[in-house]
Amino acid sequence: MAEEVAKVYPAIREELEKSLPWETDFYPRIVLVKDRQVFLRAAGSKIFLAYAVPRRYLIVIDTSRVYAKPFTLETTLKHELCHLLLHHHIADSRLPRWLDEGVCQWASGGISELMATHGSNALTKAVVDKTVMRMRDLETFPRDEESIVLAYEESKNLIEYIAGEYGQQSIVRMLNYLREGYTVDDSVQKSLSITLAELERTWHGYLKGKYSWFSYLSNNLYPILFLAGALLTILGFIRFLKKKREYVDEEEGDGL
Repeated sequence: MAEEVAKVYPAIREELEKSLPWETDFYPRIVLVKDRQVFLRAAGSKIFLAYAVPRRYLIVIDTSRVYAKPFTLETTLKHELCHLLLHHHIADSRLPRWLDEGVCQWASGGISELMATHGSNALTKAVVDKTVMRMRDLETFPRDEESIVLAYEESKNLIEYIAGEYGQQSIVRMLNYLREGYTVDDSVQKSLSITLAELERTWHGYLKGKYSWFSYLSNNLYPILFLAGALLTILGFIRFLKKKREYVDEEEGDGL
């Protein structure tokens, strides 16, 4: 796998530089961990597939799961390299977590270091339940696993919303303003011509329009049908026992 990393890295770096406006003028250190327990102790959570430490230009990958569908070494490496590239050019204080994770999922084709996010409907459920996290809550991510998955989904959706509504170049402009030293609020204002508060308001309106009880039920159709079938089976069995008892009672009454 180390040989494969060395082989695919140049192409991955080139692809990433096509999505983002900067060169990868640094050399990352990539650690491949095949012992699942060792990786868990380092990552701190079982839901992570890989993680990056930007200040050390370090990428750590759990090789025991990196080929699990839909994840591959290439897409995972591209996602983590994106983190290093963003932090190499933008100060940590000007890079909120929603932007960091959202851009890296967008630039790597939606891949995330979270195994649990594949096929997840956490965002749909949050919209239906009216528990969508605000952008200020996404500046640093929560610690519990359920909330982390939602934070990743929201971050990805927000960046995709910006790209869809204002064009992909708007993201590049926003990142360049951040690199120049502007705040997130000013970078959004200068690149999208709206305030950060307006962006959040229109994005939440988009979420409400896209995700509804109908879409939530559609995404959970099979579990709902399975549960309904199980309940019907239980009710049928109860009715069977009731009729059987009534029949036994009738038989005993006839015998008297």
